[in-house]
Amino acid sequence: MRAPGGGKGGEDRLLESIQSIPGAKAVSLKLKRIHHTAIICSDYGVSRHFYTEVLNLKVLAENYRAERQSYKLDLAVGDYGQIELFSFPNPPARVTNPEAAGLRHLAFLVDDVEAERAKLLDHGIDVMPVRIDEYTGKKFVFFFDPDGLPLELYEE
Repeated sequence: MRAPGGGKGGEDRLLESIQSIPGAKAVSLKLKRIHHTAIICSDYGVSRHFYTEVLNLKVLAENYRAERQSYKLDLAVGDYGQIELFSFPNPPARVTNPEAAGLRHLAFLVDDVEAERAKLLDHGIDVMPVRIDEYTGKKFVFFFDPDGLPLELYEE
């Protein structure tokens, strides 16, 4: 599979990376869906408020791990997904610009991007203008969590 413009797609890169490991065999996992995304925050109280009060995510469990001086907050995203929000003393800042390898952003599926964007703006959250996905024709918009993690609302 080739990406538009003749570049290598993700499957090509994965196959090449597997083939470059001596003795490696292709694996056919049966993944069902993403279970959770883990996020490390710099200020637990601020991030807890953002995810539970602004984004309205339901708390499933909250634990303080004294030996690690760390909170772990499990949040429900819809019926299936979860966010694990962690706090650690003095975490390094996230690299945001230029973009680095790794997780780029976290996207939430919504029914109406415009309506959800208005709610964020009403909470004083800076939200970028609505854009249209050039491949799907769907609306989407970006905003940031308190630590600068890019979050996206993507219209179903």
